[in-house]
Amino acid sequence: MIRRIFKNRSLYIVLLFALLTQGCFRARLNAPSALPTVRDIQSVATEVEIESPTPTPTIKVETPLPTAALIVPTETSLPKVTISAEKGNLYIRRGPGMAYNQIGVLHKDTSADVIARDVLSKWVQVVIPDSDKTGWVSLQTDYSKLNGVLSSLPDFTFTDWPVPAYLYNCTEHDMYIMPGELILTSYFTHPNNQIWLNPGTYTVYDDTLPKRPEVRTVEIREGVSDAIVVDGLGNHHKCP
Repeated sequence: MIRRIFKNRSLYIVLLFALLTQGCFRARLNAPSALPTVRDIQSVATEVEIESPTPTPTIKVETPLPTAALIVPTETSLPKVTISAEKGNLYIRRGPGMAYNQIGVLHKDTSADVIARDVLSKWVQVVIPDSDKTGWVSLQTDYSKLNGVLSSLPDFTFTDWPVPAYLYNCTEHDMYIMPGELILTSYFTHPNNQIWLNPGTYTVYDDTLPKRPEVRTVEIREGVSDAIVVDGLGNHHKCP
């Protein structure tokens, strides 16, 4: 009896061991393969590389640097000085003196801009009205009136000297010249009778005859000489 029980127990133990062994074997069949070693692991990038797009051309805009303002001097930079014609017209001459030709007229009650002054005489350089030319006007007359401070303008020395013009008397009578109240003696009493006249218009009278009859009108210009060949009686003479 005891031997049968022991034999049955042994059988149960064998069966139990067989069942356990089979379970372990199945478990191994379903087990995952061995973990890879460190050498078998390949590195994988953590970010996906995206192809860079074609660069879009850009336009470079340069901001200009501020520049200093250029100040251009103008006529208004100088003090304003003018000269006016009062009581009558004023001649505008080529140079600062009566011996220069008349090149313009400053009419009564009109003005001209003064741009310079002559250091040797009382004449001023002006811009001839309605033109781009300049001339000279005398301050030594009651017909001119200066407006402004003359000393504020630049000095100017005119070095183009006037060309003399002479009037001769080839008659036997003395002549009286106006304006100027000049006496031009006859050629027979003073063979070298000649006078230097400033450019302008003159009237010649016979000073030998009563009431001084008019003989002629003479227009004098720089470098141009003239002669009187007829007296107040109408007698003609030749100049030597």
